[in-house]
Amino acid sequence: MRWFLLTCSLLSRQLAPLTLLGAIAAYLYPPAFLVFRSSFLWFFAATMFALGVVLDIDELHRTLRQPGRVGLGVLTQFVVMPVLGFAVAMLAPLPDAVRLGFIIVACAPGAMASNVIVYLAGGRVAYSVALTTVATFLSPVVTPLLVKWLGGAILHIEFWPMLWTIVLTVVLPLWVGITLQRYLRAHRALTETLAPAVAALAIVVICSYAVAANQARLAAVGGWVIAMVILLNALGYLAGWYLGRLYRFDASYRFTLAIEIGMQNAGLGVALALRHFSPEAALPGALFAVWCILTAAGASAWLQRYRGLVLGSE
Repeated sequence: MRWFLLTCSLLSRQLAPLTLLGAIAAYLYPPAFLVFRSSFLWFFAATMFALGVVLDIDELHRTLRQPGRVGLGVLTQFVVMPVLGFAVAMLAPLPDAVRLGFIIVACAPGAMASNVIVYLAGGRVAYSVALTTVATFLSPVVTPLLVKWLGGAILHIEFWPMLWTIVLTVVLPLWVGITLQRYLRAHRALTETLAPAVAALAIVVICSYAVAANQARLAAVGGWVIAMVILLNALGYLAGWYLGRLYRFDASYRFTLAIEIGMQNAGLGVALALRHFSPEAALPGALFAVWCILTAAGASAWLQRYRGLVLGSE
């Protein structure tokens, strides 16, 4: 059991390099990951279930007592990133399906991995959890509406099928995970170790499958896609940080908002693109998932060293 728990802990703590290695392996040998073609939605549902199992409801309630700050953060999430995603998609000479992929990623809620990054960096964990949770519960309606509004100029978008997919893969498993908390209280330590590992493994599989399904396309448009992924991620971080200053947040809240805005739930973007559009539309999400985890993990490591200089400032 001890080795099992150590393995689970390693999986959750090494999400960035594992996602990168999975993407590289998928590019070099796609057949190893194409076997997940019919099951990738189940993997994404597993990430939401894992989040529901470990979500601290009391901490979430305390944070939600400041609805103005949470509402401002969620509004920023669903306004700034979709606008940036649309601008980035139109900036580069990309196929329409790939452009739509950028819009889908930008219209997704924040990534649950952001909560771990904020925790490791010493940011405002409760605020991060509140933003992720509220945005996730709003995503069944908000994400399809934004994708239809912004992406409709590129391809025909069906609203209701996309909403139903998010309900089944996000809201339902999240609710089941939260409901099961009361029955798992006696095993809290085990679930807090196992759930992040399940989520991390599922994210690696989803992103690796998307890369495998797009291996041939990467050679044609990979350079532009990678450049736009880097740009979108950087602009998201900068927007979160400087808008937090405009909102008069202290440094720890500004950092938390920056991570929430810059780290999109690219796994959801990949799942939606694969389910409703084409593997080509999933390419930006797969690469964004890898890149944003790497950059956020790097930011966390840097802030662990310079926390007093950055997060201690007002």
